[in-house]
Formats: sequence, structure tokens, C-alpha cells
Amino acid sequence: MKRTLSLTAAVAASALVLTACGSGGGASQSEEPQEVSVGIAQFVEHPSLDAAREGFVAALEEGGYKEGDNLKLDVQNASGDQATATNIASNFASSDNDLILGIATPTAQSLAQAVTDKPVLFTAVTDPVDAGLVDSMDAPGANITGTTDMNPVEDQIKLIKQFKPDAKSVGIIYSSGETNSQIQVEEAKKAAEAEGLTVEEKTVTTTAEVAQAAESFNTDSIYVPTDNKVVAGLEAVVGAAESKKIPLIVGEGDSVERGGLATEGISYEQLGKQTGEMALRIIEEDGDPAEMAVESQKETHLIINAEAAKAMGIEVPKALLDSADAVIR
Repeated sequence: MKRTLSLTAAVAASALVLTACGSGGGASQSEEPQEVSVGIAQFVEHPSLDAAREGFVAALEEGGYKEGDNLKLDVQNASGDQATATNIASNFASSDNDLILGIATPTAQSLAQAVTDKPVLFTAVTDPVDAGLVDSMDAPGANITGTTDMNPVEDQIKLIKQFKPDAKSVGIIYSSGETNSQIQVEEAKKAAEAEGLTVEEKTVTTTAEVAQAAESFNTDSIYVPTDNKVVAGLEAVVGAAESKKIPLIVGEGDSVERGGLATEGISYEQLGKQTGEMALRIIEEDGDPAEMAVESQKETHLIINAEAAKAMGIEVPKALLDSADAVIR
């Protein structure tokens, strides 16, 4: 059923829905949860990764672990710098944390290399096997497992012609140093070819390069995957799409809330909660990451930003509005 929401209401409603989704396996009322120390390494600050972190902490709290009471959190942010991510991982390796969470592929890779004697979880990782984090999705094989954020890239690319039937090209902007982005771009190129769209690629190495790359596109649509550095500078891409009057399709819902036109994607807060529930199984049931399958989020949502459509000069087809899970007005 379609929900028509203001931007603020969309966020609030999402939080309420997610709070009601599933309950992690906490300690029984008659048994006090043990004290737990958790290290969190986040690659860069942007809404999707922040939501994953918040969902993870919420799951721990629902399981009976509250920060300042019986939960100690050490949250570190690499600010998009791989060297910093490596240093954070090295420090966590010698820490007394009971469990460590890596948010996004670069930090997860650093943790996998540095931490070998304590459980490590990851979230917001597109392809854990290709990233060298696990042996397989079903049997990780070492001390690390977690959740994947692989999105339905093909469905996202198909949105381009649903919003702009005469589209003939798509510009894709991503970070050349992020394995997760390279995987999505390859999928996007296949999907674009099937849709009869030529692809123009622009790569960046820092968030500061995003604006110039976005402005340089000579295409009639833009696609942004779940790339950490590009999403951190998404407003520049939104501005380019608005000035060029072309649709901007994005990789996840938070980017729609920030001005992207639309996505068919997952909820990062729910993905984080799912990862937190895995943490509870490790903490309370002595779960072995080597034997805990990597989990994914099966349900996706079509989210449309009607205000963004106006700014980009796009008339949203009624069929899309009727089928949307959320419309931001």
C-alpha cells in the first residue's frame, strides 16, 4: 500500500515500523545480561551507514544491553580514509572488546586482516566473498560474518526508463577504490545494456571530487550506487541532476530522502538490526561466526521523492506512484 509522507514523517514512520520488526534474542527476565564491550568501525559518516549503526545498537538494547549500563561502545569513524580504517582495525585488534562491528566494505576488510582472535561482524558490505571476507555466504569459515547490502541493481536501472521513457544514456559515478561499488557498476552496465542505455562512467577518489564529476556528465540520467564516498557528497549530484533536468536514480532510501528521485532498495536501519541480532547470538549463545551464514534483507521498497521529481522536471507516472511503498512530498 502506498504511503504519502512528508520528509520528516517518512523518517519517523520508518523508525516506528523498524522498531516493530522482529525482536532480538535477549536474556530472560530472570537473568541479568552480562557486561559486553563492542567496538564499531565505520568507514565514513553518511545517513545509510549511520542508520545501520543505529539499528545495530537498537538490536543490542532490545536484547537487554544498554550503553552506560551493561554495554560499552567504542565507535570509531575512518572519515573515508583507508589508512585511518587500517589504524582503527589495528587498535581494535589489541583492545579488550568482546566483539567488533565493521560498517562498509573497506573497514570490514581492515578488520578481517587485523583481528583474528575475537568475533567480527560486518554490515553494509555488498559482496563479502569478492571482498575476501568469507569463504562462502553459507559457511564464512573464520571469525567473521555479517549482513550484505546488495541491492536490486537491475530493478534500479529499470526505473530510469519508467521515469524518462526516451532516455538513451545513463551516467554512473562511483569511487574507483571501493570493491563494493565496482561490483554494482558491473551489474548496472549489464542492466543498462538490456534497457538500451549507453553508459558514461565517472570515478572519484575522494568526496571532494564528486561535484565536478557529476557536473561533467553528458547523459540524460544519472545513477549512484551505494558508494560510500559518492553518497557522502550526494547533494552535489542532486544539484547536477536538477540543473540538467534529468532523473537521478539512487541505491538506497536515505539518498532518496536527501534529494534523489527514486530507488528500489533496502532499509539500512533494518539491516543493522539484523546484524545486531546476529551479535546477540554470538554473545548469548556462543555462536561461531565461522558457521553463521551471511544474511541479506529480502524485502525491498520502492521510494519516490515527489519534490525531487519537480526539481528535476520529471512527471512521475501514476502507475509508479500507485505502486510505491513511500512517496516523499
